[in-house]
Amino acid sequence: MPNTALPTTQYALQLVGPGQLTLNPAKPVIPPGPCQVLARIECVSLCFSDLKLLKQFDQHPRKGAVVKGISPEALREIPSYVPGSKPTVLGHEVTLRIVAVGAKVKHHSVGERCIAQTDYRDLPTAGSASAFGYNFEGALQEYVLMDERVIIDPTGERFLIPVSDQPAAAAVALVEPWACVEDSYVNLERQTLKAGGRLLIVADDPALVSLDGLPHAPAGPPAEVLRHTPAQVGTLADQSFDDILYFGASKAVLEVLNDKLAARGIINIVLGGRRIGAPVNIGVGRIHYGMTRWIGTTGSDPAQSYQVIPRTCELRSGENFVVIGAGGPMGQMHVIRALCSGVPHLTVIGTDMDDARLASLRQKAEPFARANGVTLKMVNTAQTPLPGKYSYFALMAPVPALVANSIRDSQPGCLINLFAGIPAPTKHELDLDTYIANRCFMFGTSGSTIEDMKIVLRKVTSGQLNTNCSVDAISGMAGARAGIAAVENRTLAGKIVVYPMLYDVGLIPLADLSRHYPTVAAKLEHGQWTRAAEDELLRVAAKA
Repeated sequence: MPNTALPTTQYALQLVGPGQLTLNPAKPVIPPGPCQVLARIECVSLCFSDLKLLKQFDQHPRKGAVVKGISPEALREIPSYVPGSKPTVLGHEVTLRIVAVGAKVKHHSVGERCIAQTDYRDLPTAGSASAFGYNFEGALQEYVLMDERVIIDPTGERFLIPVSDQPAAAAVALVEPWACVEDSYVNLERQTLKAGGRLLIVADDPALVSLDGLPHAPAGPPAEVLRHTPAQVGTLADQSFDDILYFGASKAVLEVLNDKLAARGIINIVLGGRRIGAPVNIGVGRIHYGMTRWIGTTGSDPAQSYQVIPRTCELRSGENFVVIGAGGPMGQMHVIRALCSGVPHLTVIGTDMDDARLASLRQKAEPFARANGVTLKMVNTAQTPLPGKYSYFALMAPVPALVANSIRDSQPGCLINLFAGIPAPTKHELDLDTYIANRCFMFGTSGSTIEDMKIVLRKVTSGQLNTNCSVDAISGMAGARAGIAAVENRTLAGKIVVYPMLYDVGLIPLADLSRHYPTVAAKLEHGQWTRAAEDELLRVAAKA
């Protein structure tokens, strides 16, 4: 039942247009409807993805309308559903507590403390998936309204995952970005033609086509197989094929076929001993947001290409693993996860273009490297070019040229993780001849699953992982815009945690905390955020 003691208004940072953030001190607090849950935000961590939505607004693939998975009538009943050009609230890395529920709510209770799995993969938009903090309002406000028809997945799992009162709110909120990192390594890749999907076969010469040994999914073969000549493919609908087999080496044909690949589709290039001979302009943005995949073989057997696809993209023994942009918040997580992975004979190279960020990473990472016997190197690529060839790249910056550079510097069997989401429409020229010859595999994931969240939460609650090590600054609502600017300008190496109930607290790096709140700074441990520091901040700043 709704709680009559709830306030009628709240502070909220609203995104009202591209680059237009407005601090609203009187946004209405809407009591929950019959199927809805109202939660109070304990804290929210800022993410680079917030910046992408800030810039793209209604052009962001996650800001689009829901196209299936829930009825239009139900969506109209959800005030926090804000697709397209409607104002939204950023923030998806959150700790919250349920304060009121509607009469028909069955799976959530007042008083529960939760983290939020924010990636609603079963509610797709035209270009991606729906998400909390995108087409559903997020956490840069004091209260958020959610609907049980959205936050229960088709199997009955809750997107609001209960958590105990013991961990700091910051540590709990940071489970979400750590889970996104986890997902990029454990996500299951499709290694076969899609069962029940649409397969397009295109050949420069029909005599080149060989379909023997193509791997089919256990659930069955494609439902539809179409054969077209290169001259015909331009007339086909865009994003309409789950699998494309191209027997040929034409740059022009490949660039047309790029547009025909559906979300989660695989394009297989069978060169048959030929070379493309020029870089190909392909949709690098859709590798992350659309989870499209490119494979190929220099030979004539298309079945060989599927052997390039790993079941998961977990680190392998003897890996030469490079994190590009390692000094930023997410890069630090990738480095620390690798150091603690237990993978033998691992070399981890963190690159950045800022000495201060690398120094911050080194301070956090070296103890893990020593404890686990992992070789750790740092390279400022603004001063020293990255030498040699490598077996795994994780890209933390949404820069298409970094994808091309990774192919250039790849060892055979190289994995290339496009972790940073390059805007979905972006295309870039890539050397597919080298990519195919080296049997490289580019992949990208967006968000995380409920299971990823649970894996990381177990590590936090057991003490195996201290996500507080990622915190670099704290803020109240007064500093939230400055925090987003710091994310954009990369002026802080770690994560920024916002406490919405602290209206007047500006952005404060932990290194400067003693000047603002000396009793809070005294609760840090080796300069890192703690539950005791958080409790003291809420005590003294709330009084101020």
